[in-house]
Amino acid sequence: MEQRKRFKTSLITAVLAVTALGIGYGMSTAVRSSQQPTASVSNISETPMVPANFSDLAEKVRPGVVNIQVVKKVKNVNFAFGNSPGNPFGDESPFGRFFEGNPSGDQKQEGVGSGFIVSQDGYIITNNHVVEDADQIKVKLANGKEYDAKVVGRDPKTDLAIVKIDGAKDLHPLSLGNSEDLKVGSWVVAIGSPFGLEQTVTQGIVSGKGRVIGSGPYDDFIQTDASINPGNSGGPLVNMKGEVIGINAAINPNGQGIGFAIPIDMAKAVIPQLEQKGSVTRGWLGIGIQEITPALQKSFGLKDKEGVLVADVFKGSPAEKAGIERGDVILRFDGKEIAESKDLPRIVASTPVGETVNIKLLRDGKIVERTVKVGEMEEKTEAAQLPSRKSLGITVQELTPEIARDLNLKRETGVVVTSVEPGSSAADAGIQTGDVIQEVNRKPVKDVQDFSQKIAQAKSQDNVLLLIQRGQNSLFAAVTPK
Repeated sequence: MEQRKRFKTSLITAVLAVTALGIGYGMSTAVRSSQQPTASVSNISETPMVPANFSDLAEKVRPGVVNIQVVKKVKNVNFAFGNSPGNPFGDESPFGRFFEGNPSGDQKQEGVGSGFIVSQDGYIITNNHVVEDADQIKVKLANGKEYDAKVVGRDPKTDLAIVKIDGAKDLHPLSLGNSEDLKVGSWVVAIGSPFGLEQTVTQGIVSGKGRVIGSGPYDDFIQTDASINPGNSGGPLVNMKGEVIGINAAINPNGQGIGFAIPIDMAKAVIPQLEQKGSVTRGWLGIGIQEITPALQKSFGLKDKEGVLVADVFKGSPAEKAGIERGDVILRFDGKEIAESKDLPRIVASTPVGETVNIKLLRDGKIVERTVKVGEMEEKTEAAQLPSRKSLGITVQELTPEIARDLNLKRETGVVVTSVEPGSSAADAGIQTGDVIQEVNRKPVKDVQDFSQKIAQAKSQDNVLLLIQRGQNSLFAAVTPK
């Protein structure tokens, strides 16, 4: 009998449970498990699907990875463990950190993160939340030498930062790869200092791309099952060529093997500005946007959900000057397809200020093109992505000058929502007392009587399109009258 081919299996038991990624402080045991089948499968390349080992790759990359130790003075520390909003020392955020502290009084908090060298003159990339508000930063190289470091630039919106060390010789900068071409299922390796365990190497695959985890306005994370833990923040995620394709930043606290890294292509657009001026200047269009829901798709007569709906156009903005209107659907910006609402803010922000670009719109079922000169974003003018709403189940009243003044409204047209029926579709959708309904099916609302007439006329329709003013923002809501 012909001897059957056997599978060679190796297993390392795991003893570590984690809840968050970021600054790590403490000791634990690193874990991984792997299984490498040797049997061949038809129609699959004879090249092994699983590399024989990762030792050559680790040897190549580890000299360029650093351990970052930070210290900050904090007041009234009354916890042993906590969460942080983008810094290692405590507040609420999607990024969890671990640290130690005393019950009260002014204390020094220490945290541990990671980073990687990108130049011979000592520039190092890490996460913003690793070094934000730190009073002291020390960088430890793979050879054990330590150096004081200073922050060169930070960008909280992308959670990226650059620090610099002086006097170090024979540094080993890592090469930057291309995250745009990265494919789901590709092998990747994470290197960093989880729980202070320096130069830890873990392997896995790319589990997904374009993940939105609610950490900021430009979420576009790489998801991986390579084991990353508190302290890995700022360390590199590399491909099999040893090129950095991501910066490790977060994990899902409720799952195992679900980690997230900032794509290196995003960092490439930010790092030069951080090096030169310490901050980032972003492009600005001046619109409020919302996702196209199935209800809105039907109300606007769209064939599909591609693109992003313009819910508001800010006065004096580049968008207004270019002739973009409320209700337009932006399909392409500067030749780049806008498949989802999250795509546009990131693409506009990365466009150089002052550059003139072409925008492809869908307006009343027809393709329209406009040319816009991109402006400069300021914190006070940055537009958040507006949520979509749908409803009725409301009562309204006249919008008087007094109510308009109380609501800080410049216009006095429309009707104001005075109550929302509990359990109604309006309540479920988030319609709020104080919202001002300005349009019904793209037609202005004069008063309560006019509003009632327009709703009555729309009873035969599947959906009614409302334009709502909430504070300084406008948004559309597709409603099914009852």
